[in-house]
Amino acid sequence: MNFVVCIKQVPDTHDVKINPETNTLMREGVEAIINPFDMYAIEEALRLRDRMGGTVTAVTMGPPQAEAALREAISMGVNTGILVSDRAFAGSDTWATSYTLSKALEKIGDYTVIIFGKQASDGDTAQVGPGVATHLDLPQITYVRKVEEIDENRIVAERLLETGYEAIESPLPCVMTVVKEINEPRLPSLKGKMAARKAEIVTWGAADIEAEADKLGLDGSPTKVVKVFTPPAREGGEMLEGEPGEIATQLAEKLKDIIIEAAS
Repeated sequence: MNFVVCIKQVPDTHDVKINPETNTLMREGVEAIINPFDMYAIEEALRLRDRMGGTVTAVTMGPPQAEAALREAISMGVNTGILVSDRAFAGSDTWATSYTLSKALEKIGDYTVIIFGKQASDGDTAQVGPGVATHLDLPQITYVRKVEEIDENRIVAERLLETGYEAIESPLPCVMTVVKEINEPRLPSLKGKMAARKAEIVTWGAADIEAEADKLGLDGSPTKVVKVFTPPAREGGEMLEGEPGEIATQLAEKLKDIIIEAAS
């Protein structure tokens, strides 16, 4: 069984920069980390491998420096890393990204479960995992908090809802996105770090995955960011002083005045 985990290298939340010309995230020269939700995806792939046997392959789409994310995944215990990188991919929206990843997964061919983190911290769309499932015509289970059962043909997982959870059974192969409640990611071992340094990272470009040029990158993205701006700082405001009870009375009076004014 081959468990494939798709991860993303994202800018550190303290170091986000926007290209003013393209309105896309600037990744070159910016400190980057593995998307936090993807750490849970890596851990779950490793646990499924330990449970069922087989291998774990990590795939990431990004610029050359995204290789560091794959090496970190290997240090945690992942067997193989594949970097999908080409200048043609720059500026991809979630549709173009899911298309590109699906072509890479088609090239891998052998997969049992494809695992994603719930969403990426630099977009928060939660669209790429379901998008890949759609491109590959595979069943999907999103927001997974627990894998209850798995064998060579099927998987049963608990899907997190706002008011509880639901158990879903799916044939294999399938796509799964996971939430942080599913596990606690392990720390890399010294042996794992040494293996990661020596690991050979496979790199595929657009031609290697036989992707259609008009479906890639900024030009192949049906959604565009028209404008990015920082909202103006709030002005005004009033500080209320006194004991808690006094402040509560003052606030109640002011709210009453606002309501009366709005109603008149």
